[in-house]
Amino acid sequence: MIDQVEFNHTGELLATGDKGGRVVIFQREPESKNEPYNQGEYNVYSTFQSHEPEFDYLKSLEIEEKINKIKWLPQQNAAHSLLSTNDKTIKLWKITERDKRPEGYNLKDEEGKLKDLSTVTSLQVPVLKPMDLMVEVTPRRIFANGHTYHVNSISVNSDCETYMSADDLRINLWHLAITDRSFNIKPANMEDLTEVITASEFHPHHCNLFVYSSSKGSLRLCDMRASALCDKHSKLYEEPEDPSNRSFFSEIISSVSDVKFSHSGRYMLTRDYLTVKVWDLNMETKPVETYQVHDYLRSKLCSLYENDCIFDKFECAWNGSDSVIMTGAYNNFFRMFDRNTKRDVTLEASRESSKPRAILKPRRVCVGGKRRKDDISVDSLDFTKKILHTAWHPTENIIAIAATNNLYIFQDKVNSEMH
Repeated sequence: MIDQVEFNHTGELLATGDKGGRVVIFQREPESKNEPYNQGEYNVYSTFQSHEPEFDYLKSLEIEEKINKIKWLPQQNAAHSLLSTNDKTIKLWKITERDKRPEGYNLKDEEGKLKDLSTVTSLQVPVLKPMDLMVEVTPRRIFANGHTYHVNSISVNSDCETYMSADDLRINLWHLAITDRSFNIKPANMEDLTEVITASEFHPHHCNLFVYSSSKGSLRLCDMRASALCDKHSKLYEEPEDPSNRSFFSEIISSVSDVKFSHSGRYMLTRDYLTVKVWDLNMETKPVETYQVHDYLRSKLCSLYENDCIFDKFECAWNGSDSVIMTGAYNNFFRMFDRNTKRDVTLEASRESSKPRAILKPRRVCVGGKRRKDDISVDSLDFTKKILHTAWHPTENIIAIAATNNLYIFQDKVNSEMH
């Protein structure tokens, strides 16, 4: 089961994390000169075990190895770095390449054993000889004991020195070089516990701003310049509820499962159970855009509550120019919304439709009445097949979709539109 997909800042690498605590990194192959239209494909670059199952003896609690989040750090040198976390422990990994090895040691033989010193009669200078490329992944830091509850998000700051991690009740600020202490920037307010934190993210350009979302559907923007302890927010974004739509499920389906700043930093994208919303940082009263992801499920909330699907946490993503947004749905469907043309499309990530160079056909879900030939009835949707995790290449129209245990990578046709 793939639990996380994340492109790095150039889009050359793609990391996935799974339920078994493993991280697989894919690298984009260079474009071939013979086939200029065949953009480079992604092949496995490195695989490593990030987390192991643990047991908390004080609380008699098993801690799963499942990867909750992966975040790449901006590249500072030849090496790449990423943060990965399970429910409790965050780790910083360094990924380096080695394609040369030194040969001709004075005191060691070829196998690495020490020579008899009496046989060493001359001094030689070791030389670097080419070897097969080796990718080495080493743990640089382990940030533990920062959270009582399960870590739901991590976000690297634009200052490239700090990052934050959030659980249900608190948000911690960490320095990438210091593992034994963190600063609690959002303290847990235990007296008034009516909602929990569901996701958080730093602003892409202003290192003092961050946003966190709640299970009641609100967003709070905090400014660390105003106060180091952000127990009071600077801005509160929430939409007043329509009384005519009020039901037993209202609070559950309004819980925000993901929040993402646009690349420009002007907008925020949120996903709740039925919709994706775009918020303008300058307008707190209501979102500027609301898109229905699968409104046909509104009549099925009772059965979705019984099979626990109503608690699924879908993610959302912006394209590189902030003009198109993407999010997942059931039946291995994923949705795209063009903010300029207001067109939307439903596509399917399946083995049948994902043969190389195959073109994805738009899918439609029909809610009774007349059905077209390729339509799928809302009653025959498979709720065990769900796309919770998606990622968009930072500059190109390449998307990565995690559908249970399969990773799909799609790209648009050369010089074509999103559709």
